[in-house]
Amino acid sequence: MPELPEVEVVRRGLTRWVAGRTVIAAQVLHPRAVRRQPGGADQFTAMLVGATLGDAQRRGKYLWVPLGNGLSMVGHLGMSGQLLVQDASVPDETHLRVRLRFTDGDGELRFVDQRTFGGLAVEEAEPDDPEHTPVSIAHIARDPLDPRFDDAAFATALRAKRTTVKRALLDQTLISGVGNIYADEALWRTRLHYDRPTATLTRPLATELLRHAREVMTAALAVGGTSFDSLYVNVNGESGYFSRDLDAYGREGEPCRRCGTPMRREAWMNRSSYFCPRCQRRPR
Repeated sequence: MPELPEVEVVRRGLTRWVAGRTVIAAQVLHPRAVRRQPGGADQFTAMLVGATLGDAQRRGKYLWVPLGNGLSMVGHLGMSGQLLVQDASVPDETHLRVRLRFTDGDGELRFVDQRTFGGLAVEEAEPDDPEHTPVSIAHIARDPLDPRFDDAAFATALRAKRTTVKRALLDQTLISGVGNIYADEALWRTRLHYDRPTATLTRPLATELLRHAREVMTAALAVGGTSFDSLYVNVNGESGYFSRDLDAYGREGEPCRRCGTPMRREAWMNRSSYFCPRCQRRPR
């Protein structure tokens, strides 16, 4: 699933290519793509036609585009969603779900989703919110790359949680945007085992973990995110290259870049956790 850096790459592309453009036509090709819209496809298209798109915004893994009328179009890419800016002459993708055309006639925005876990919807925005955050995602915490993220409050809340550290990193009400890949990377850099109880973390260690999460996601963002297959791409259809620089995730059996011990993979919450058994000691 795309995580914060991948979604941020898409957000920047949307702002560059569609902000300020007015929708002249909207077409829903698969009802699951707008399943969160109370009135279905008809309501979705009616609320978009005539709207002028603003600068794309992001909260964790959610994207939204203000429509300038108290509404925002919110989207989640799910496992395989893609928002692509295409010339109208380009043949439709096999898994094209939604198409937006603009009054200037210069290309179109397409939502492509092979597994149909993602989706779009037009929702009311939070009143008096300059970011026009959709009401449905206002409860989601800010992410480490958000300038308004409160580092001290995060460290306090993390240590107060009665859980383990990786579970806490994936808790979107505590910190958003961190998924399985970047959690493993941040934990490796901090030399923490994924099952370490959060109550045992000192404030300096919690702060160090946050710093490493921010650093690894910033590094991934600089090269377009992490792509393991063709399902994650930016709005131009290009893949990211951070998978070449991962220190933990996907490196089972390969030597730890610090100590040379073979990296280990363990099943964890229907996912996998990758770690070094020497650098990241299992808690007693």
